[in-house]
Amino acid sequence: MRTALVIGTGLIGTSAALALAGRGVTVHLSDHDPSRARTAAALGAGTDEAPDGPVDLAVVAVPPTHVATTLATAMRHGAARGYLDVASVKGGPRRELAALGLAMSSYIGTHPMAGKERSGPLAATADLFDGRPWVLTPTRDTDTEVLNLALELVALCRAVPVVMDADAHDRAVALVSHTPQLVSSMVAARLEEADETAVRLCGQGIRDVTRIAASDPAMWVEILSANPGPVADVLAGIAADLGETVEALRALQSSDEEKRRGGAAGIEDVLKRGNAGRTRMPGKHGAAPAAYEVVAVLVSDRPGELARIFADAGHAGVNVEDVRIEHATGQQAGLVQLMVEPSAAPVLSAALRERGWSIRQ
Repeated sequence: MRTALVIGTGLIGTSAALALAGRGVTVHLSDHDPSRARTAAALGAGTDEAPDGPVDLAVVAVPPTHVATTLATAMRHGAARGYLDVASVKGGPRRELAALGLAMSSYIGTHPMAGKERSGPLAATADLFDGRPWVLTPTRDTDTEVLNLALELVALCRAVPVVMDADAHDRAVALVSHTPQLVSSMVAARLEEADETAVRLCGQGIRDVTRIAASDPAMWVEILSANPGPVADVLAGIAADLGETVEALRALQSSDEEKRRGGAAGIEDVLKRGNAGRTRMPGKHGAAPAAYEVVAVLVSDRPGELARIFADAGHAGVNVEDVRIEHATGQQAGLVQLMVEPSAAPVLSAALRERGWSIRQ
């Protein structure tokens, strides 16, 4: 691939353009808001000048409800040899495009499983897709050359290709992406009118659950409008679990010992099923999830402290597999949780203590 046209210079489009431009592809940028294209160009994502002729690949990075019409316009103008979109819903746009009577051989639907709470070109990074799954949904009509162009794009963005049926993809993202967004938002909404004393008690648990609730509502209305049925199906299952959980909690308030035992059993069941589901999530680099041990270190909020703790872990010969930071309320300090292999935890704890760090049990 030598040339590409990125239509839509938001987070995903600009990130893809940055990755392609950084690997020698000539990238042309287009957006319904020219200022966004200029911003992306200023970041090094390419040029906002129109190409002289057809490019190798057109990447449509617009909301799902605009994918089909945007693709149709590009195809009718002969903008590229191959076309793909990166919307988070695949079945609907494909059917809309087919209904417009356009040749489907030059098109493939794709979806990079990456993103941020922030949107727009200024949130984009060239490494956004590194190691992330990038779903491809070819059909029997998809031309081999177009599939190869899509695979080259994924490789240049350093993502991992995953081939799926479009409707199966939509059911999958309803479960692992779209429903979590709504659930996160619903939990965060409980905080809106909460007492200030309660809000001040927020710790890492609720921060983790509500992180994606900071996402752009307008963007998510677009996404959910394109995949409402599968999301509603998942939420219906959650609603059934919620109803049973509420009944179990009410039973725990009963003065009847047998009802309390039944309530406890109901709560234990949902927690155990949660444990079982959590273990099915891929671990580091997509491998089977590993059990890590946490070494918790108290760190002051001063410049360079995080760099120093990682350097000290390196001097101890210990690889930090993951890290979390829990900020202390009202204090200029935080608890850094270093996740390491169980056998490495005693080594790391001893080494950090020797270097003056405060280890918390």
